[in-house]
Amino acid sequence: MAPASPSSPRAAARAGVNVRAPGRLHLGFLDPSGTLGRRFGSIGLVIDGFETELELGSATHDALVADTPGAQAELERVDAHLRVMRERTGRDAPLALRLRRVLPAHAGFGSGTQLALAVGRAFARWQGLDLDSPTLAHWLGRGLRSGIGIAGFDAGGLLLDGGPGRDGLPAKVLSRVELPAAWRIIVVLDPRARGLSGVQEREAIAALPPLPQSAAADICHQLLMRVLPGASGDDFGAFAPGLNRVQQLLGDHFAPAQHGSAWSSAGVGRLMQWWGETAGDAAAIGQSSWGPTGFAIVPSARAAQGLVDAARAAGVVDAALELRVVTARNRGAVVAELPAR
Repeated sequence: MAPASPSSPRAAARAGVNVRAPGRLHLGFLDPSGTLGRRFGSIGLVIDGFETELELGSATHDALVADTPGAQAELERVDAHLRVMRERTGRDAPLALRLRRVLPAHAGFGSGTQLALAVGRAFARWQGLDLDSPTLAHWLGRGLRSGIGIAGFDAGGLLLDGGPGRDGLPAKVLSRVELPAAWRIIVVLDPRARGLSGVQEREAIAALPPLPQSAAADICHQLLMRVLPGASGDDFGAFAPGLNRVQQLLGDHFAPAQHGSAWSSAGVGRLMQWWGETAGDAAAIGQSSWGPTGFAIVPSARAAQGLVDAARAAGVVDAALELRVVTARNRGAVVAELPAR
C-alpha cells in the first residue's frame, strides 16, 4: 500500500505525528586516533527515562512552539532541520511543530542526534516519505563519528559500530545486544556543567596525542571478549571489569582535554571515584562521552539502591547532582499518529 500524503483521506483523519526519541550513553570509542587503521568505532547503550518528544502536523502557517525552557533553546535547530528536510524533499507546506521535551543538551545523551532524527522522522512520516534513519542523519549532519545514536533511535539496546566509512555515511552497527532486564543504570547528572561539542570538541580531539595502538587493541579486546559476551550471557562478572578497563583507558586519553581529569564535572568525578573504590568490579562505572553525565551499571535494582544509599550516607553526593536509576531500553523511538479531534 502506498504511504498516505497529507492530502489523502487517511491523512485527513489524523491530527499529526508524535515522536519520542530515547537518550543514550556513549560508553567509549574503540580507536579514536585510528592507530589500528580505522578511526573511532563506538559502543553505546540506549536507556529509558530520558527522551526528546515532539508533535508535528499541518498548519496555515509555520508555527514552532516549546513546552520547556530547554526545548525553547532548541527551536532554532528545529527550524534549521525543517529547512533541510524541505530542501531535500521539495515538500514545503506549512507545518506546526510542538517540542514537548528534550534530552539534556551537551550532557552525553546524544541530544543533537535524537532531536534531528525526531524532526526528520516526524516530517517523513507526515509527508508519507519512506526514508531510513541513516539517510535522515546524513541529510541533517549527524553521525559523523558515531553511529550508535542512529541505531539507538531505530532499535535501542547495547550497540557497537566500527566507525564511519569512506563514503561519508554514518557508521553501521556491527553488534546489538539486549542488556539483561534485571540490570540497572544509575545516571548522575550535573546541571552546572556542559560537555564539549561542535568546534570545541573537534579542536580537543585534534589536539590530543594519538591513543597508543596497544591501548586501542586492549579496548577492542575488552569489548569483544568481555563486555559484549557478558551482556549477552547475563554475566556481569565479565561485563563490569571489561567496561571499567575501557573507561580507564579512555579516561586517561581524554584527560588532557578535561583539565587533567577523566571527569568533566568535579562533583560527578568525586562520586564515581568513590563508587569505584568501594564497589570495584561490582559496578561498571564511567562518563558518557564528554560528560558531565556519569553512570554506574549494576546487576540489580537492589544493588543500585545500595550504591545510592551508601554514597549519600558517606556524604559524597554533591547537593547539585541529580541521581536517577533507570533500565536499559531495548527498543527505539516510538512514532505514533495523533488522531484528529
